[in-house]
Amino acid sequence: MTTSAQAEKNSLDQIRSIESKQLRRLEKASIVEATTLILLVFVAAPLRHFGDWPYGSKLLGPIHGIAFLAYLWTALQTVAGGGWHKREMFRLFAVAFLPFGGYLNIRWLRERARIFNDIGQA
Repeated sequence: MTTSAQAEKNSLDQIRSIESKQLRRLEKASIVEATTLILLVFVAAPLRHFGDWPYGSKLLGPIHGIAFLAYLWTALQTVAGGGWHKREMFRLFAVAFLPFGGYLNIRWLRERARIFNDIGQA
């Protein structure tokens, strides 16, 4: 293998490693965002309205807000790497607004990471 071919292979391996790490980071952010949304919608909000206990919403509201912004930022960073269709980008951002959407996203992200790694090894 020539030096330039080896350098190109090393460069592609680095890109693949960075993309895989970014997809794992997005997966974790998706889990955190989905969990905080579920807790907010199905636990804190009912306790606030039906149990006259507003403290859950006061605590979880800002936590979910931070988790939501962190997810959006991580999704934006991932998409900025390129190779994403508009439909896929819309999906990444739309699931953040749906309870359990982040959990549905995990399988899709893992499949995308697997395909990305398979293409790189071929």
